[in-house]
Amino acid sequence: MKKYLAIAVICLAAIINFKGTLLKKDGPHRLEILFLGHTATHHLSDKLADILSQEYFKDGINITYTTDVNDLNEATLSKYDGLVVYANYDTISKAHAEALLQFVKSGKGFIPLHCASFCFRNNDEVVKLIGGQFKSHNTGTFDMTIVDKKHQITKNLAPFSTWDETYVHTKINPAIHVLTERVEGDHHEPYTWTNTYGKGRVFYTAYGHDERTWKNPGFLKLVENGIIWAVGKKAEKQLNKLPKPQGTYTEADIPNYEKRDPAPKLQAPLSPAESQLLTQVPVDFKLELFAQEPDIEKPIAMAWDERGRLWIVETIDYPNTVLENKEQGSDRIKICEDTNGDGKADKFTVFADKLNLPTSIVFARGGVIVSQAPYFLFLKDTNGDDKADIRETIINGFGFTDTHAVASNLHYGFDNKIWGTVGYSGFNGTVAGQELRFSQEVYRFSPDVKTFELMGSTSNNTWGLGFSENNDVFVSTANNSHSDYLGIPRSYLTGIGLPSSTSVLKLDGHYNMHVVTKNLRQVDVHDGFTAAAGHNLYTARNFPQQYWNRIGMVNEPTGRVIHQAILEPYGAGFKERDGWNLLASADEWMAPVQSEVGPDGAVWVADWYNFIIQHNPIPKGFVNGKGNAYVNPLRDRTHGRIYRIVYKNAKPSPIKSLDKNNPDDLIKGLQSDNLFWRLTAQRLIVESGNKAIAPKLYELIRNNTVDLINTNGPAVNALWTLHGLGLLDGSNAEALTVAEVALRHSAPGVRKAALQVLPPTARTSATIERTSILNDLNLNTRLAAILAIADLPQSDAMGTELLAAQKKPENMNDKWLSLAFDVAISKHVKGAAEGIKAKNQETTEKEGLARARVAQTIKVTVVKNEMKFDVKTITARAGTVIEIEFTNPDFMQHNLLILQKGSLEKVGAAADKLAQDPKGIEQNYIPKMPEVLFSTKLINPNESVKVRFRVPAEAGDYPFICSFPGHWRIMNGIMKVTK
Repeated sequence: MKKYLAIAVICLAAIINFKGTLLKKDGPHRLEILFLGHTATHHLSDKLADILSQEYFKDGINITYTTDVNDLNEATLSKYDGLVVYANYDTISKAHAEALLQFVKSGKGFIPLHCASFCFRNNDEVVKLIGGQFKSHNTGTFDMTIVDKKHQITKNLAPFSTWDETYVHTKINPAIHVLTERVEGDHHEPYTWTNTYGKGRVFYTAYGHDERTWKNPGFLKLVENGIIWAVGKKAEKQLNKLPKPQGTYTEADIPNYEKRDPAPKLQAPLSPAESQLLTQVPVDFKLELFAQEPDIEKPIAMAWDERGRLWIVETIDYPNTVLENKEQGSDRIKICEDTNGDGKADKFTVFADKLNLPTSIVFARGGVIVSQAPYFLFLKDTNGDDKADIRETIINGFGFTDTHAVASNLHYGFDNKIWGTVGYSGFNGTVAGQELRFSQEVYRFSPDVKTFELMGSTSNNTWGLGFSENNDVFVSTANNSHSDYLGIPRSYLTGIGLPSSTSVLKLDGHYNMHVVTKNLRQVDVHDGFTAAAGHNLYTARNFPQQYWNRIGMVNEPTGRVIHQAILEPYGAGFKERDGWNLLASADEWMAPVQSEVGPDGAVWVADWYNFIIQHNPIPKGFVNGKGNAYVNPLRDRTHGRIYRIVYKNAKPSPIKSLDKNNPDDLIKGLQSDNLFWRLTAQRLIVESGNKAIAPKLYELIRNNTVDLINTNGPAVNALWTLHGLGLLDGSNAEALTVAEVALRHSAPGVRKAALQVLPPTARTSATIERTSILNDLNLNTRLAAILAIADLPQSDAMGTELLAAQKKPENMNDKWLSLAFDVAISKHVKGAAEGIKAKNQETTEKEGLARARVAQTIKVTVVKNEMKFDVKTITARAGTVIEIEFTNPDFMQHNLLILQKGSLEKVGAAADKLAQDPKGIEQNYIPKMPEVLFSTKLINPNESVKVRFRVPAEAGDYPFICSFPGHWRIMNGIMKVTK
């Protein structure tokens, strides 16, 4: 059987456009089903789509999910074999109805499920097409009665029982053919039926309110049969001809974190062709193989040079081969070239070998910088043989106690610096003359490592970083934080008393991944993003417009998916919306770890191809390795693939390579609609130091046009190129003038870039004051303006303007703008910094306490009728966080105050004074004095309250009292703080 599949796959390889769409339309192909759901929560359409996709995918059915009714148009529907509707849309427009009716009439399948019979009620023809309309329901458990046992849909279907909504229909089309009924006494309600319309077929069932039915094997079989029947005999015939690899499974010692029953088995690896048959990409796209084993092995990272050649980092040593001598490793950097233009690599050159656990690569200074904890290496070929003959350690100090939390994701940034991330393995060392110790951080440094700056704290194991075309920074981390936004660099925020974690905001708009296999193996965040890696955006123009500068690609190797994170402007920042997947696979070895736009505008995918992805914690029965990953002989060391996700209507890239010695060529690169070429050209110009190119940069910046999404990428990169050449340091008047004029550019991203590249001088201050950019309509650009002002020399006039602007509702109510105003005001308004910092530190402490682990919970109760606490002594360890639960069963009010050592009498006297103050009760009789460290409010009889605080660092006896008038003398005790 396996031999037959391999032969069939080879025969089909030339014609199949994977995700199932075929170049030869009438050939064997997977069924393409569009599933129209909704965002309502009464019927969880996304959950049902997930269940159906996981159930049917290996049978050759692709399900594409949408909640956009506008997808009911001729162009979109023509790409699919069938349409499932499970949603609550009361009405349908005339255009959408005509498209739907024509779709079915042309011979396609329509599959309305359950609540779909209450959709589109304003159009009688559509109601007739569905076959009936929902009228009412109760709920209950009931049996299926099959009316037609000979129909293709029901002939092999066993009747089932389920709890569901008991639909009653009206407007039943007499032309429908009833397959099943719901029998209630003498009433026989049509419950599943078929209909025809022109050349097309309709399958409807009223089953399907929630998971009690969705996971019923009988329901799943019924709907699958209905889909296959509805798409018609021709599509069914082609589906039956399509090879459908199921994989070979054997018993193996596999960690069962989810405690699945039965326990997971080991799938044998598949060939790339077989793997592609089990992998879905969007309709109109195809998955093309570029390289595979044995030519490449275990690709963990990739990048392209100015010649358009792919460079990959191979790590056979990952995760547990941690060597003291890093030059004895098995890992490599390899150049992969397609020399004959057939879309596949045919030349492989080892640029550098004897590496140990490298994780990332970026081009800089005529060579490459590679992250290989504890070192960052600079590798360069000086004689043109594509082999590194320079190998220098440029940074030393990155941790490697856990190899999946090490430094990674090196990128060349707009600011001509190298950006990267690190997880909790952290850094401890000296870099750029600074002694630094940090972990879980985004950082950047100059290619010569003369500067190094921390940008913002992340969470956990960070393995994702990406830029938008407007220089917005996005991050992904493992463990339920797959999309974050770095809104304000940490140096601004720590200056006003805020922690560096404030710089990075979790954007996740949803929890679940959408996978096409039920055989997941995840340590935690089950069914969610437990291993998010990469956050590159689609920054070219070869894909359809909805992708441009909008879709973040987040890889999740445990789910075998590349998620589409839709990044939408939200005030000065962004929010993330679920865009489902760019790629999803049921091959249990496929492991996408990086996806990024390549030189051709396609999305390239590094498939680490490994059955074992999980790292730690250590499962029972296994041992820990040197990389803090559990040791498992099933970890693969030989496979690996590189794919390209290609839009079938994409135009060829006009640029194949750039000549770094040809200024005209580099200007063409800056004019590309692909950010890869623009950044590459920018880097090459900056590295060349060729300031004579400036007039051509001015032309690009002065071009005031915008594209379809209101951007002008060439002008943005040209501004940063000027900056990198040192032409905006005040030495070149024309360059400064060009950048200043760009503050009024039509594209918000260009205005933002101008703000970021102009020097923090009095001239820039005067220029900004002459513009209205502090009130820019684009709030993201306004954010850049406020931060730019924060860098300018102190100005009372600017302070006055900031105070006025801060009061505008859109500034006060936006997270990022409100923070930025605090930063700028603390600089320009004399005396404001201290108050802002104190406010923020107090807020930070409260938030920190709210999140902190409580070392001890102590219950303190008032002794009824005795005006005493039930405990006289509390013992707590210095510096820990404790929580006191204070309960009052007495007939009168009480509170609880923790006091500074030796201050009982002083605070007690102040409390007595409050008894004489008419407003004392408003203060809960709590004196406003530093000796009162922590307190609760006054609580009424039979109430309780909790107070959480960090125990003082100094050991000793700290009094606690009730400060209600007269109580403190007898209602007191001691908190003994120990070291």
